[in-house]
Amino acid sequence: MNSQDITGETVRVNLGARSYDVRIGAGLLGDAGAQIAPLLRRKRAAVVYDARLEGLHLPALMASLASAGIHATAMPVPSGEGSKAWDQVARICEWLLAEKIERKDIVIALGGGVIGDLVGFCAAILRRGVRFVQIPTTLLAQVDSSVGGKTGINTPQGKNLIGAFHQPSLVLADIDMLATLPARDFASGYGEVVKYGLLGDAKFFDWLEANGPAMAAGDGRARAYAVTRSVQMKAGIVERDETEEGERALLNLGHTFCHALEKATGYSQRLLHGEGVAIGCVLALQLSQNLGLISQEAPSRLRAHLRAMGMKVDLSDIAGDLPDAATLLDLMGQDKKVVDGRLRFILCRAIGDAFVAADVPQDAVLSLLQAAMPQ
Repeated sequence: MNSQDITGETVRVNLGARSYDVRIGAGLLGDAGAQIAPLLRRKRAAVVYDARLEGLHLPALMASLASAGIHATAMPVPSGEGSKAWDQVARICEWLLAEKIERKDIVIALGGGVIGDLVGFCAAILRRGVRFVQIPTTLLAQVDSSVGGKTGINTPQGKNLIGAFHQPSLVLADIDMLATLPARDFASGYGEVVKYGLLGDAKFFDWLEANGPAMAAGDGRARAYAVTRSVQMKAGIVERDETEEGERALLNLGHTFCHALEKATGYSQRLLHGEGVAIGCVLALQLSQNLGLISQEAPSRLRAHLRAMGMKVDLSDIAGDLPDAATLLDLMGQDKKVVDGRLRFILCRAIGDAFVAADVPQDAVLSLLQAAMPQ
């Protein structure tokens, strides 16, 4: 199917003075300059991009900005989770200051979730707040991290423990860019897509079971629908709970387990974020079943679907050794969702019916992890 056949969609994130559009469709990268120009007081922008995109998407973006009369400079950031760190924050902020980027200018984040989180955080703290535009190039970033204004970096103590809420001025999710993703990166992003079906839309999960393989094979219409539905769900939750005081915590389904596993694997290529989310969702549904909250069928159904998509499902699917169950439980203690020293888990009563639980016994979590450890 020709990508031009994919009709563009716009999802509005309604947050009063901080409202913005998420535009989803084919060919948006080539039109980025025209889309961004109306946001600018002066035709000035700075692009911070994943170094892997140097010869892939960066030239098209720079050409589009130039065609709209926007003067832009660009700075690469090394690929990988290791770039979400203080040294890169200092490097980017000092470069933006040297480029004389002002509060009314635009900083553009071109890349996946790492770049979006990192550049968004720099924009939040530079001059006490500079506007930025997200151009997410991965499935994970298009459906999740580019929307909602969560920005941040990792520390030795854990993932995303330093950050700020700073909403973008615009998000451009170009479906065509997903065709350039390695299969593993696409599958990683799919972990976040599945999460939306589990947490609040059982019919979307049904649709994913039927259409997930076509998505993975390159069906542009299916990809556009999956991104649009995911963004719609996230936008609705963010509008009701921008700073995660309540309902927004549902978006962390699977993430408490995921973040502990990411730290245990050193934020390395052993486990990509979306892979950890998928495994974490399986564990969350299994914990829900162990506590008598959900049918035995639900975790099995999720596992079968993820297996059909060629994804990681079990702890044994992670290459290399893992810490023991007790150590993994300790790593969860640094999670952002800890309140008064107690872990909050996102559990499910059914596929499509998630809730925040603050009273999960630690011994139930420990038993779950012990049973899940590779034999």
